[in-house]
Amino acid sequence: MSNEATQPFQRIVQDVRNKIRSGQLTAGAKLPSMRELVDEYNVAPGTVQRALSDLRTAGLIYSHQGRGSFVTDTANESTEDSTARALRALEEQVADLAARLEKIEKGRGD
Repeated sequence: MSNEATQPFQRIVQDVRNKIRSGQLTAGAKLPSMRELVDEYNVAPGTVQRALSDLRTAGLIYSHQGRGSFVTDTANESTEDSTARALRALEEQVADLAARLEKIEKGRGD
């Protein structure tokens, strides 16, 4: 796939995957912040969110609200059960959505 055909979020996903494979990012390493990734790739925050979501679903990273995203201990291992990985990704997405909903509700004064 050529660079022109690659969606911006896919470019971010591929770059992070490559950094994990090459050892530039190791287990427990913190990824750049959302703002840093937006600036680095010159994309919208939603694009970075989609890339991070794909990376979480793939079991390569996990995120903590307010602390950032980190490389999983199993990012370089292919032995992790895909069902467990998918479940963890869903749990993280639910937590992220709950945090977003809370922000929206606070903004409305609900």
